Amino acid sequence: MAEFIARFLDEAGIPPLILTRGYAGGDEAKMLQRHLEQTSAKIGVGANRSAVGRSILDRYGHMDPLNLLRFEKKISRDKSAPGPENEKVGAVILDDGMQHWSLLRDVEIVMLNSLMPWGNNHLLPRGSLREPFSALVRADIVVIHHADLVCDAQLKIVEYAVQKVSSSVLIYFTKLAPSYFFDVKNPLLKLPLSMVQNKLALCVSAIGFPDAFVHAIKKIGPLHVDRVDFSDHHIIEAEDVRVIRKRLQELQDGFRVEAIMVVTEKDYDRDPIVLRGLDDIMVLVLCSSVNIIPSKNRSEENFKMELMKLLVKKHGADLRTVKR
Repeated sequence: MAEFIARFLDEAGIPPLILTRGYAGGDEAKMLQRHLEQTSAKIGVGANRSAVGRSILDRYGHMDPLNLLRFEKKISRDKSAPGPENEKVGAVILDDGMQHWSLLRDVEIVMLNSLMPWGNNHLLPRGSLREPFSALVRADIVVIHHADLVCDAQLKIVEYAVQKVSSSVLIYFTKLAPSYFFDVKNPLLKLPLSMVQNKLALCVSAIGFPDAFVHAIKKIGPLHVDRVDFSDHHIIEAEDVRVIRKRLQELQDGFRVEAIMVVTEKDYDRDPIVLRGLDDIMVLVLCSSVNIIPSKNRSEENFKMELMKLLVKKHGADLRTVKR
């Protein structure tokens, strides 16, 4: 979602800065840097995101938000032209920062996993919730993610629960859509999703919610899908490699069909050297993007329009002066 918003701001002529903590080697930050290298986006990485953000703003400067907030797709400046104005930051995206109280925000966007929206309904350390459910009252937008993996009835239950806390919050549904693969030995070459069809796929991941990754691979249509899950941000070690090799061999012996290893982009960016070292194994990286699922008036364009309205409103601009 951070990348989705950054791309939208870049296209609107508002150079974004993403501030991320860079937890456990900064796998997410590396992925963002790869994906956004052709845009005006900057990535700030560090545990003290206030200090990192201030340092980048001091270095590049910032643009006047009231002069930036337009609904126009193109702005008079030439984004490709070098110059100090193009280097300035137009908006800051704080990744995973609802509890980061030291920074004031204009807009709060909260993402819920539709498959387990409230975790086990308990706060840390007993559960996975960082705040009580009532904290959603602070949200301007709630995004119900992985909405394609649950039935409509479940989505309605989650939506109703959110609306009970805040009747005015904007609610959108999203999914993670597979785009293409690349081989770890040649990251620049995009491969079609059909690469895994009629093959055995071993999904190896160390992410927060591997079920969605495995489900996405199954939908592409391999002959059979197996999985090896590690804890979030886990660094693959020699013993892990032995486990993976053994599982792949067992699959090939059982089915008499080629078995390949599939990982997420976060896993690749965390351990690219280790993965490239598996010379005798085909290791594919699944590249995906967040898509907003159209529902009623909640399309991708509507999301972008409402986000801009919120930003304009927070900065006191008159909506009637905003060009459409």
